[in-house]
Amino acid sequence: MKTLVKWLCNHDAFLELLEGSAEAGWASVQALKRILTNPSVTPTLEEFIASRRKDKQITTKIGELLYRHSITVLEREDIETLSAALYRIPKTVEKFAERYILTAPQLREVDFSRQLLLLEEATRVLLAMIKTLRAKTPTQELGELNQRLQQLEGDADKLMLQLLRELYSSEFPTLKIIILKDLYELLEKAMDRCRDAGNMAFRIALRQSSGSTLAHSFLHLFHL
Repeated sequence: MKTLVKWLCNHDAFLELLEGSAEAGWASVQALKRILTNPSVTPTLEEFIASRRKDKQITTKIGELLYRHSITVLEREDIETLSAALYRIPKTVEKFAERYILTAPQLREVDFSRQLLLLEEATRVLLAMIKTLRAKTPTQELGELNQRLQQLEGDADKLMLQLLRELYSSEFPTLKIIILKDLYELLEKAMDRCRDAGNMAFRIALRQSSGSTLAHSFLHLFHL
């Protein structure tokens, strides 16, 4: 009986950790926003490193929890995939920040606000998805959030094409074009990570929804 209850309930610990990972991704984008919107301030990597380290600790805890629990309500592979996708968000944002700081004197007049706005919204929606997943709210709500996330990623793709078109038709020095293309691609990659994490969160929600019926049946059967 105790094993059954533990099997039905231990997924809450995983979802709490995954929510913390999503929060770390959102925090890294907020740190990036502070850098990009305050060009007069000398940027540093401290906040990005802190977010990434926090997320790394969460990812490690998830791995340890999976090792201790051979049976989980959530699919082990789904947990690992979602955890990895969430971790890659602050990691990618930190990589952007590293390269931006190295080249900042050459990029003072470059406007990243459109990409930043989309990425900020994507991490906000993704965090809402993980919270919805943890709260076990209706799958429809999570599906609507995922649809919004897919739309944001599509908008980011269109913006990327527009920016590249503008970049290639500009009179920027070749080195600056290479730098900007690299930075644009990193921001696009961060959006892709958000999309991947959202897709996996929605998949987990669908499986959790179908599995909850079985769980309630067990609870009712054993009067738990």
